[in-house]
Amino acid sequence: MTLSEKLKETAKYIQGKGVTSIDFGLILGSGLGELADEITDRIVIPYEEIPNFPVSTVVGHAGQLVYGTLSGKKVLAMQGRFHYYEGHSMQTVTFPVRVMKALGADSLVVTNAAGGVNTSFAPGDLMLITDQINYTGDNPLMGLNEDDLGPRFPDMSEAYDKAYGEVAKKVATELKIRLQQGVYMGYSGPTYETPAEIRMSRVLGADAVGMSTVPEVIVANHMSMRVLGITCVTNLAAGMQANLNHEEVVETTERVKADFKELVKITLERI
Repeated sequence: MTLSEKLKETAKYIQGKGVTSIDFGLILGSGLGELADEITDRIVIPYEEIPNFPVSTVVGHAGQLVYGTLSGKKVLAMQGRFHYYEGHSMQTVTFPVRVMKALGADSLVVTNAAGGVNTSFAPGDLMLITDQINYTGDNPLMGLNEDDLGPRFPDMSEAYDKAYGEVAKKVATELKIRLQQGVYMGYSGPTYETPAEIRMSRVLGADAVGMSTVPEVIVANHMSMRVLGITCVTNLAAGMQANLNHEEVVETTERVKADFKELVKITLERI
């Protein structure tokens, strides 16, 4: 089966569950999936029921699609994403983004939990992603390009939509939320980075590091989707604090989730 054929099969199944038009695709990262609980007129589809979908195995990721209305917009949210470090190919990791586009979504909101590299950041800060660095050693567009999905050599000059970013900044100011902004650097994981890698990341221009998002945003750009990216800085990166663990990630997102949800909901309303 070609990628296009798989997409048609998956989209048809999801439409058969009652999913119609979509304004925004949402990808909700570690500890941030609760936003999907606020979607009204919900249709919930577990990943294991969807043809061609893998299953997410990470703690803090529910593993289901949630469709409905949020802030007056029709959204399809991924409660839990797929990661390269789980052993999935980059094509598998990004397949849901292609499905969202096949179902009619022209915009994507990506969220994640990440380590702060910028020395002015503090755990619990939210960061508007302005650009990204692909340090995974792979690319989801490798291999045959299906021209009906996007061009062979997509432009990544504005990987994150500037106009969407401006709206998010205004909303953050109104809500008195400290919204940092910066560059997200994607590693493959699953190890956290070493102190030396963090020093390198800073030299290369990264403000935050994580193990997701970069492949999805590459694929969204391949299909001409507009992207808004928001990071929750859950900890300071290696060498900047005593040690790193996933529990802290979940704990910090728990603490800031109210701000995060408000920021995303009001931004969605206005874009």
